[in-house]
Amino acid sequence: MKIAVLKETTAGERRVAATPETVKKLIALGASVAVEAGAGQGASIADQAFADAGASVGDRSKTLSEADAIFGVQGPDPASLTGIKPGAWIAAALNPFVERARVDAYAALGVEALAMEFMPRITRAQSMDILSSQSNLSGYKAVLDAAGEYGRAFPMMMTAAGTVSAARVFVMGVGVAGLQAIATARRLGAQVSATDVRPEVKEQIESLGAKAVFAEGLTASGQGGYAAELTDEQKAAQAAFVSSHIAKQDIVITTALIPGRPAPRLVSDVQIASMRPGSVIVDLAVESGGNVEGAVAGEIVELHGVKIVGHKNVPSRLAADTSALFARNLLNFVTAFWDKELGKPVLDAEIGDAIRLTQAGKVVNPRLLG
Repeated sequence: MKIAVLKETTAGERRVAATPETVKKLIALGASVAVEAGAGQGASIADQAFADAGASVGDRSKTLSEADAIFGVQGPDPASLTGIKPGAWIAAALNPFVERARVDAYAALGVEALAMEFMPRITRAQSMDILSSQSNLSGYKAVLDAAGEYGRAFPMMMTAAGTVSAARVFVMGVGVAGLQAIATARRLGAQVSATDVRPEVKEQIESLGAKAVFAEGLTASGQGGYAAELTDEQKAAQAAFVSSHIAKQDIVITTALIPGRPAPRLVSDVQIASMRPGSVIVDLAVESGGNVEGAVAGEIVELHGVKIVGHKNVPSRLAADTSALFARNLLNFVTAFWDKELGKPVLDAEIGDAIRLTQAGKVVNPRLLG
């Protein structure tokens, strides 16, 4: 099996889908690996490091030549895949609900597109879950971004000149990113509270030393550990509850996402106005519509004296580490299904059917067929 690792072409994307470590292990399985020249530059990996690991390094056409599988962070532009073999895999984060036209183009090329973000949240797939690995570092980075924009210290400091109060941090949405944000803010010495619409995460919040703040009787647990969309009545109840808490916070970090839907609105303009000037909000869901009213993707804006941070592609801002984790997710995926006799991975129905978007010229995933 020949695996091709392409240089990412999406603006601002610095990650790469393989590292010298994973290249060595893929070759040890029995695969050959070709890497496009410059693919690792944004993640501080030189072409020579890939070559030393056993990969061939060349231009895009050479890398694609006879490839049986393409590894990517984001899905490659179909127009750049001229000459790709029918039946070849494309394994990457494909954003199928937003990039449906691209999925259709993959089908027309006859490739088998595998959306790694559709990986089912089951125990045996945890090591292959790109959403978890990337969100973990996003939650960490969100706190650092907040600290960088906040004009005060995080921990309480007692000095001869007086005492500096600890920053109060409120995390909204306690998935992987939210939990890491809690842990990071606590390590920096902040007073941390957190909320979610899934009451089952209360114990996780408290285990990290944060205060769990929940609206009474509000429950919206969805499938696979995700939050479900709230009803209009639940949204009103949540907003009323949050308003009384958010006005006392210095930093708010929002992480709430609903698969296949726009991000839920958690923080309104009125709530922003209730915060003291100099406060900071980091919206990790800004690219999916945003949790915060007034947040702008790719910008830091100021409303009512409050900074609203809306960085795009937060994982790419820690490209070396996020690339290493993403690459290991792909390695674990291939390894789990590797057939020694055939010299390639053979997917089972549970995971294969969940992540496969296209096959034999057709879009086949039930989540895209409505």
